[in-house]
Amino acid sequence: MTTNPYSTLIRDGLWTNNVAFVQLLGLCPLLAVTNTMINGLGLGLATILTLVVSNTTVSLIRRWVRPEIRVPVFVMIIASVVTVIELSMNAWFHELYKILGIFIPLIVTNCSILARAESFASKNPVPQAFTDGLFMGLGFTAVLVTLGAMREILGFGTLLRQAELMFGQGAEWMTLVLFEDYRGYLLAILPPGAFIGLGLLIAVKNLIDQRRAESRKAAIATEQPASAAT
Repeated sequence: MTTNPYSTLIRDGLWTNNVAFVQLLGLCPLLAVTNTMINGLGLGLATILTLVVSNTTVSLIRRWVRPEIRVPVFVMIIASVVTVIELSMNAWFHELYKILGIFIPLIVTNCSILARAESFASKNPVPQAFTDGLFMGLGFTAVLVTLGAMREILGFGTLLRQAELMFGQGAEWMTLVLFEDYRGYLLAILPPGAFIGLGLLIAVKNLIDQRRAESRKAAIATEQPASAAT
């Protein structure tokens, strides 16, 4: 049976080959900015846009770029995209831009973006490169948002704190106060809390993968005697 390449790309980006869970790339910004869910979402959207535009551009020009200069060309493309995103965030999401700070321009150094350009986009047509960038970015963003939500709930007792930074004035109602008179848990919003939270999420993913593998083995073991009997 032929496997749909787009299904594989989607599954790889979101789960099987997730940038943060499996490849363990881009962890510096992931650990640094995810003290709230909104911060994680902001960095995640910037990373998705960078992956989609850079992957698509690299795929478009791949036949005209000589192999010996391809990496500098890819870095220039990624840096150009990130510069546009940085200037746009500074103009329209200035408060969020100030909070994310140096981690927006540092998207250029995110190994996963250059890796996708080099290992996939430079060897595949535009539709597949676009899909790869989109779902690799969505998988990374899902981890950012989940970790940010965990740390925010434990650290502040809220969810979607400072939503107005992304959704504009009038979005304060989106902030959910989960625990009244909560005094906060400092460790959750400090870097050690990020390491612990990410470790727990990776452990949960590995446990789910292990259970699924055991279920598949049990199903195969059940089918084989039945086939032999017939």
